[in-house]
Amino acid sequence: MADWQEIPGGVTAARGFRAAGIAAGLKPSGAKDLSAIISDVDAIAAGVFTLSQVRAACVDYSAQKLQGTAPRARAILCNAGQANAATGEAGWADAIESAELFSQAAAVPVDRILLASTGVIGQRIKMKEFAEGIPKLVAALSEDGGPEAAKAIITTDLITKEIAIEAEFGDRTVRMGGMSKGSGMIHPNMATMLGFVTCDAAVSSSLWQDMLRCAADKSFNQITVDGDTSTNDTLYALANGQSRTPAITSPGPEADKLEAMLTFVCQHLAKAIARDGEGATCLVEVQVSGADSDADARLIARTIAGSSLVKSAIFGRDPNWGRIAAAAGRAGVRFSQDTLAVKLGDFELLANGQPLPFDRAAASEYLKAKAAGEYLKTDTVVIRVSVGIGSGSGIAWGCDLSYDYVRINAEYTT
Repeated sequence: MADWQEIPGGVTAARGFRAAGIAAGLKPSGAKDLSAIISDVDAIAAGVFTLSQVRAACVDYSAQKLQGTAPRARAILCNAGQANAATGEAGWADAIESAELFSQAAAVPVDRILLASTGVIGQRIKMKEFAEGIPKLVAALSEDGGPEAAKAIITTDLITKEIAIEAEFGDRTVRMGGMSKGSGMIHPNMATMLGFVTCDAAVSSSLWQDMLRCAADKSFNQITVDGDTSTNDTLYALANGQSRTPAITSPGPEADKLEAMLTFVCQHLAKAIARDGEGATCLVEVQVSGADSDADARLIARTIAGSSLVKSAIFGRDPNWGRIAAAAGRAGVRFSQDTLAVKLGDFELLANGQPLPFDRAAASEYLKAKAAGEYLKTDTVVIRVSVGIGSGSGIAWGCDLSYDYVRINAEYTT
């Protein structure tokens, strides 16, 4: 049983954080499109960004802010509607201006503001609407504003994605909240996604950054929807120390517990992104064991979860284990096919490299039932693959590939 429990509030569940989300007119739909998270005090800040060579201005801007030995931040400012990626010097100037506008309105030092953007690549932020919206955004900041902020960062998402948890550290409670967005252009390194985590623990900068990178490797870097990595992928984590717990400055049980909480929050948000994949009808969880290392197992799991043939078979409710085996074999990890085993739910399909007889109709019904299951509870297709007797294990998450994915993306800007 976990050492923590889920609580309401999202990113404002942690003490000393406020948030807001408003409609500033950046989206033609009139939906909420401008959000902010702000800490009452400077927070230890960590970040993980896209590895794409084509990056949004906000990515390069914020990566610079997080350089140094102990980066700190007070606020995360995010717009939806325009990605401000591949927009050249004009887009860079927009990023700088957006931070300055928020700094003036919120009385936060400009070097303590992190930026994020999501939307159509090649489109600059609508700065007139943005500037007019900033005072309204600042006025809306509240300790109950987490859910509204989560609404304001989504694009093609069907639902908002947020979570909050709390755990006891000695005689005090530490709270952690998170929100994310993502539905398409989702693939490791990083998966288009944004993720923001708040925490009221006190922790050293180097530990916090290491924790976030490890958590990302086990969560956002283990999800895939369509094989496309975005220009804007950003994951931020802020820890402001307002729980008044003793500072965690070195490895040990307290650090392990905090990292486990961070990993849980990131995995919850990552799975919600994978489940909300454009046109998806179910979540797919691929569990791999028996590899020589965890890294090998994670790579095999990602390859299976990202296979268009595997995803198509799941959408067609076809228990075609050959596609799973083939994907495992091309992952770039050495193993003996004589030790390969594949299970779909409780159905054993392959063992010791040999096909097994199974009830194909019943296995197909298993897939159909998952498509009708409850979101993130009973709608998960579980694929278990064993590749040997090694101690390495890993999990990846994805979704099926439906006709609607093509429709959504064929009409994205038209």
